[in-house]
Formats: sequence, C-alpha cells, structure tokens
Amino acid sequence: MAEKIIMLACSAGMSTSLLVSKMEATAKKDGVDYKIFATSAADIDHQLSQDPHPDVLLLGPQVRYMANDVKKKTDNAGIPMDIINMSDYGMMNGENVLQAAEKLLGDR
Repeated sequence: MAEKIIMLACSAGMSTSLLVSKMEATAKKDGVDYKIFATSAADIDHQLSQDPHPDVLLLGPQVRYMANDVKKKTDNAGIPMDIINMSDYGMMNGENVLQAAEKLLGDR
C-alpha cells in the first residue's frame, strides 16, 4: 500500500494526467511510494468520502475559482489543500509539484 495518497483535481482530470506521470517518475527516483492520481473537480466530494481518502489535494490552476469551497471540505476532512503553481503546471514540472505536495504533507 502506498505511503501517501496525492490527489490532483482539474476541470476534467485529463490535462493533469501528464503531470501525474511526471510526479510519479520523480517519486520513483526519490524512492518514495505515493499513490498519485488525477480526477475531475466534480469528483472531489466522492474522493474525500473514500476510505482511504487522499492525504493531500492539489487543485489545477484552471479551477482555482473553486478553492474557497474546496478548502472548507478539505478542512472538514483534515486534508491539506493548495493550488498548483501556474508556472509549474504549464511546464508540467512534476518535481516542483511533488515537492509542494510533500511540503503540505510535512514530508519535506
């Protein structure tokens, strides 16, 4: 079983799948075992209700307008949340995004 679960949410969950691949490659290189997946913003409530639920949620910059509502939900679930840096998202910088997730998790 994965050490931590990192969820990325964007409009449809598709544009973020390349970023997930790059994050997984970085995690593998770093020797850490994370389950990293992308989903649509519409699926956030469902994912937060799962057992096990994600340990951290990163929102794609294109759905940043949802941040306040999502933050209330993640706070209630005890899950840290942030918005993916727009530059890192645009450049598909999996290493920086993984580091941001680890910082939220307190792993770095």
